[in-house]
Amino acid sequence: MLKNSPTFTEFIEEKPLYYKEIDHKRVYRAYDILKSEISRPTVIHIVGTNGKGSTGRVMATLLNENDNIKVGHFSSPHILKFNERIWIDGEDISDDKLEKAHSRLYSILGKEVSESLSYFEYTTLLSFVATQNLDVLILEAGLGGEFDATNVIEKELSVITPIGLDHQSFLGDTIRDIATTKLNSITKRVVVGVQIYDEVYEIAKNISHKKSTKLYLLDKREDRTILEITKKLNWAYYLYENTKLALKALDILNLPYSLDSLQKVTLFGRFYEIAPNVTIDVGHNLLATEVLVEALEKKYPKEKVILVYNSLDDKDYEAILKRFKPLVKWVEIVDIDSNRAIEFHKLTDVLDRLKIEYSKFSSLDRDNRYFIFGSFYVIEAFLNKIKYNIKNQ
Repeated sequence: MLKNSPTFTEFIEEKPLYYKEIDHKRVYRAYDILKSEISRPTVIHIVGTNGKGSTGRVMATLLNENDNIKVGHFSSPHILKFNERIWIDGEDISDDKLEKAHSRLYSILGKEVSESLSYFEYTTLLSFVATQNLDVLILEAGLGGEFDATNVIEKELSVITPIGLDHQSFLGDTIRDIATTKLNSITKRVVVGVQIYDEVYEIAKNISHKKSTKLYLLDKREDRTILEITKKLNWAYYLYENTKLALKALDILNLPYSLDSLQKVTLFGRFYEIAPNVTIDVGHNLLATEVLVEALEKKYPKEKVILVYNSLDDKDYEAILKRFKPLVKWVEIVDIDSNRAIEFHKLTDVLDRLKIEYSKFSSLDRDNRYFIFGSFYVIEAFLNKIKYNIKNQ
């Protein structure tokens, strides 16, 4: 490492998570410096609005169960600790390996370039260093596609999960705008998962044609074998669809796997039951709300839940709460640590307008069912509040 260079924790904590304006060419300049210094695994790039994390983890776990394949999974954001973002051969990266990767990256890029990069740009490049000796890297885009930091690396396959309205201030105000931005990241081959909006298929076909990209569309017909396996695992239907997409991606690349390995997949934070009466989900937008309402209706057809909730200020929280209303007894608001959190009075104004009872979240009781939803921040705050040990998952 360069003389007097900071540790990873010192370095990354100085970087803001969000920027109003970003120089999209900056990460390309940095990658030009880095790419000759490291090797590149086979890269599977996952882009979409929802389902990226679970789709990626299914692929990564199935490949990890093959002794002949070394695999990594880069995802974001994390729930409790940064190490969750870089998963290698079945485990979150260790503090020691993370520090060594940072030391190497910082040395290659130098102080000026390293400090110029955003939090997500630097950590994306960090994942390239940490996973360079693997066979396959499952690389999850952040909130974008074409201009996302993950798009700097050459990929063998793009995987498109469901696209909906989210992050409009960054990506555009319409499905057409958002889908175009995300799909402009495709290159050699792309597989498009089941979409709610038909426009996404149209845009995928147009961009694939312009780029001479081989296009695969996921078959909408139910695969009874996969569906039955995911039902036995108590996964929501949307996780079945994500699993089906993951398997299609591996088939396209002729990567070997066994369906039996689905038993080994842990989808923490994705309609995940941490106790018999407590389910958590890191979803945060209206598209996620729709599939989760369906999942709750199937799981508890005759029972209402307590919704533990909060929201960032760029989400359509009124529409989200309106959709949840028929399923909830009341809402309990958990404080979240983000300068983008909605002001408390704005959230309570909406709850009053919708005639939903609410209170501040304090603790759980065994006589009620709880559903925790709103963002990674909400899940992190909730788990910290109840002093949950993620190692117990």
